[in-house]
Amino acid sequence: MALPSIIPTSGVHRLSLFSSPSSARTTLHLLSSSNFPFRFNPIPHLHCPPAAGKRSADYRVHCSPAAKPTSQDMDKGLPFCVEAGMPSSQLRNKNLEGLIAMVLMFAQLSSPLPFFGWEPFPTPPANAVLYSPDTKVPRTGELALRKAIPANANMKAIQNSLEDLSYLLRIPQRKPYGTMEGNVKKALKIATEEKNSILASLPEEFRDKGSSLYASLIDGKGGLQALIKNIKDQDPDKVSVSLASSLDTIAEIELLQVCNTSSPVSSAPGLSFLLPEQYKDYPRLNGRGTVEFTIEKGDGSAFSPEAGGESRKTVKIQVTVDGYSAPLTAGNFAKLVVDGAYDGAKLNTINQAVITDDGLDKNAGYSVPLEIMPSEQFEPLYRTKLSIQDGELPVLPMSVYGAVAMAHSDVSEEYSAPYQFFFYLYDKRNSGLGGLSFDEGQFSVFGYATSGRDILSQIKTGDVIRSAKMVDGQDRLILPAQS
Repeated sequence: MALPSIIPTSGVHRLSLFSSPSSARTTLHLLSSSNFPFRFNPIPHLHCPPAAGKRSADYRVHCSPAAKPTSQDMDKGLPFCVEAGMPSSQLRNKNLEGLIAMVLMFAQLSSPLPFFGWEPFPTPPANAVLYSPDTKVPRTGELALRKAIPANANMKAIQNSLEDLSYLLRIPQRKPYGTMEGNVKKALKIATEEKNSILASLPEEFRDKGSSLYASLIDGKGGLQALIKNIKDQDPDKVSVSLASSLDTIAEIELLQVCNTSSPVSSAPGLSFLLPEQYKDYPRLNGRGTVEFTIEKGDGSAFSPEAGGESRKTVKIQVTVDGYSAPLTAGNFAKLVVDGAYDGAKLNTINQAVITDDGLDKNAGYSVPLEIMPSEQFEPLYRTKLSIQDGELPVLPMSVYGAVAMAHSDVSEEYSAPYQFFFYLYDKRNSGLGGLSFDEGQFSVFGYATSGRDILSQIKTGDVIRSAKMVDGQDRLILPAQS
C-alpha cells in the first residue's frame, strides 16, 4: 500500500478507502492536513456500501471536531451515512477489520502523539536525501576536494566540526552563533589535546612546515581563536573569512599528512587502500594532479571579456584531478592528457554538460570500471552505482558546477568510456529540492574545474580543446608495467 498524499481541506477530513471484497488489495487516499488538530467521532460513519452485483465500494470515514457530521458535511460528499453497527450482511467482517486498521493508521499519521507500542513511520529515504532542502553535500569543487583528503582522524574531526559552520552560515534569518561557537571550541579542544598525534602523523621532511601551519591554525590571523572572537562579535562576514582561512590551513596540513601513507600495491604515497587485484594493470593516480585546458572557439569568434578586460580568442580552464577517491579513473584521464589525446578534441554542449567527442582513436584509453567512493567509506566501489534514495552520497558529488566525470561506456554503464569526459553544468533549477542532480551517484566523478569555471557557460558545440597539459602531479601517475 502506497503512503498517502497529504492535501489540506477546509475543516473537513475524510479517509477514502477503496476496497475490493474479493481481494486484499486496498488503496488509501487521505485528504487532510497532517498537522491539523482533530479527533475521531466516537462512532465512524461509513458510506456507500457496494450495490448489489458490484465487487468494490467506496467507504468514507468522517473525522471532525464535532461528535457527528453536520448536514453541511453531508452535502460535501457524505449523503448516505449509516452506523458502523450495520448488519454483517451489508459489510464483510474482513472489510470492517481492514477499515479499522486504516482508521488507526490515519490517526497515527495525523496525531502528534504516537500510539503506545507503535513505531512511527520512518521518513522515506528519497524524501530524506533527494528531496530534502537540508541535504548536506559540498556545493563547490574546493569544498568537495577538501573533504576528500584521506588524512589523520583527528584532523578530520576538526575539519568536520568547522565544515558545519558553512551550512549554519547559510541560514538567512538569525544565525545560531551559540552552536557555531560550540563547534569551534570542540575543534580547538581536539587540536590542542591531540597536538602531538597530529604533528607525529607528518612525514619527517614536512615536520617544520606542519608545525608552522599548526601554530597558524590555533593563533593565526585567520585561526580558531580569531574565529571564536568573530563569532562572539556576531559578524557573519568576518566569520566567513576566518572560517575559510582555517579550513584552508587544515587542508594544507592534511595534504602533508597524506604524503605519509603508501598504497600496498605501490611505493608511491597517496593511496590509503588496496586496489582490487584485477585492476592492478590499469594506470592510476596516487594523489592529485592539475590539468590545464586551452579552449578556442570553433567558428573563430571570441569569448566574452572578463570584468574590465578584453575579449579573448583562447581561454584556460584548470581542473584538479583527484586520485584519492578515483585513482583508476583519474589515472586513465591523466595518461590520456600526457599522451596528447585531447589536443584538438571537439566539444559539444548537451543536457547540462560540455562533453568531448568520442575520440578519433578508438584504442585510446582504458575501459575503466565505474568507480565511485561513497561518503564515510575508505575505498571506492567498482561497477556499482550509488542509491541516492537510500541515503548513499559520493565523496565527489556531481551536483557541483564544474564537476568533471567520465561518460558511460557504449557497451555497459558499469564501465566508463575509455576517452570521453564531460564538464557538468549543475543547475539547481533542474535538480531535486535537496540540491542533488537526478544523475547523482551514476557517473565516475574524478575532479572539478577550480579555475576558469565562468568560461564553461560560454562554450558552444564546435569549440575545440587546443591543448591539454598536466601542469602538476605527473610524478604521481603510475603506469602499468609493459609486458
